[in-house]
Amino acid sequence: MKILLVEDATALLRAIELKLKKVGYEVYPCSDGRQALQELESFAPDLVITDIMLPFVSGLEVLTAAKAKSKKMAVIVFSAMGQENAVEEAFLLGADDYVVKPFGLKELEMRIKKVMGAMNVDANS
Repeated sequence: MKILLVEDATALLRAIELKLKKVGYEVYPCSDGRQALQELESFAPDLVITDIMLPFVSGLEVLTAAKAKSKKMAVIVFSAMGQENAVEEAFLLGADDYVVKPFGLKELEMRIKKVMGAMNVDANS
């Protein structure tokens, strides 16, 4: 399964990337929203995991672009505490799930499996 991972905090981006690769996912890391939009132009991931607050282009714009490319593309958003309005907007734009920062990598792995299972995609392929 191909995952587009968008997070501007370098340490968190690398930690998530390593964890997801370790469990068998193909991960395409991006450190800003503009880079994520470029990646979405070149390939169609099965899942986009994006922070809401990103440099250049917001995670909500990444979400909108992903859903415009394919309604079947799953999207999980990250948000910090206190961003309830952004989370609500993300769901209105089609987000499939959200995770509040800080979170454990095991929690993220479980949410990926849940979202992909609901979309009838093998989360381990």
